[in-house]
Amino acid sequence: MGLTAAGPAMAAIVPGTVDGPPRAPEPLGAASSIRKGKSMKPMPWNAATAYRRTLLRTAAALPFAVAVGGALEGTADASDAPGLPDFAPVPAAAIGPELNDSGYFVGRIGGNLHWVTDGFYQAMFLSTREGVVLVDAPPTIGHNLLRAIAEVTRANGRPAKVTHLVYSHSHADHIGASSIFGKDVVRIGHAECRRLLRRDNDPNRPAPTVTFEDRYTLHVGGERLELAYHGPNHSPDNIFIHAPEHRTLMVVDILYPGWVPFKNLAVSQDIPAWLRAQDIAMGYPWRTLVGGHLGRLGVRADGDLQRAYMADLEASTRASMNLDPTPYFEKYHPQGNSWAIFKTYLDAVAAQAAAPVVAKYTGVLAAADVFTLDNAAALVESFRIDSGLLGPFGIHP
Repeated sequence: MGLTAAGPAMAAIVPGTVDGPPRAPEPLGAASSIRKGKSMKPMPWNAATAYRRTLLRTAAALPFAVAVGGALEGTADASDAPGLPDFAPVPAAAIGPELNDSGYFVGRIGGNLHWVTDGFYQAMFLSTREGVVLVDAPPTIGHNLLRAIAEVTRANGRPAKVTHLVYSHSHADHIGASSIFGKDVVRIGHAECRRLLRRDNDPNRPAPTVTFEDRYTLHVGGERLELAYHGPNHSPDNIFIHAPEHRTLMVVDILYPGWVPFKNLAVSQDIPAWLRAQDIAMGYPWRTLVGGHLGRLGVRADGDLQRAYMADLEASTRASMNLDPTPYFEKYHPQGNSWAIFKTYLDAVAAQAAAPVVAKYTGVLAAADVFTLDNAAALVESFRIDSGLLGPFGIHP
């Protein structure tokens, strides 16, 4: 078994600026992998830093108002999958460690704290002298969670049984494999998580038996997790899981290290609160972030970079809310098609808002060209219904 570094993260652009100076990222420190077979060779830290700075200089050189269009160099041949679009290559700094033959990677964050990923989702667990405390049970990882835990506990001689399972929130894509841990595991979540899961009545997601409203400290086998609820954000029940001794925060569907947020701003139910949750997360004294998605851990520079992306997207969206509505009313109002007016106008606002942000962050954040249009559309709707920026649909004179 070899120990390898878990991989570097992107440097940051100062939030709210277009061409802010890059900041040197913090190293992952104790983060490492425990896996069988071939080890992933880490990029030398000075080389990784130079690479990230090159990407940032490239991004800063892009005109912020450039529209996006045309073919992208280096993308796969469209004939490989007829009818599917091509997208920009994923930046090397966004890619996580190599998966093993079973399709997962398990790594040590520090001490007895570990993480597991399949490249799509992530879970975290503490190996204690009394058993394992698992945070989340993504179904795409599924039974590989048991294999990863067994791999770690064989190495450290501690019990492999999962005694506690913490739910970050109720969504099935993050806890849909909860049932594989049986009925005896102590499930812990926010009180709203319990209400939602009792409503959903999904046998793969048993409701938590231990709940809390604001804060809960979990002590198991000499290890500690601090659970906190800071209000609705991505979901009504999403919580923050802090491992202070390991300087690690797990918060799911809020920050996406190396990538833009998932579509429609993580399909969040409260966009203003989701935006605030990024600042709350950055207020914790963590060094390592487990974001719940994709293939690598995060460092603080990742949070700064996402907030820069969001600040630029917000600014571009606000400016685009002044788009002239005349052509859309002239085309569809005589037909009496009110929904066509709304759709075409709001789609055009989102497209105008997204274009310069895509141009700036392609090559800096993975999938900037995949989900920025959807994210702009979500911001347009939030500005309309949450902030009262109604554009041509405001108070009639």
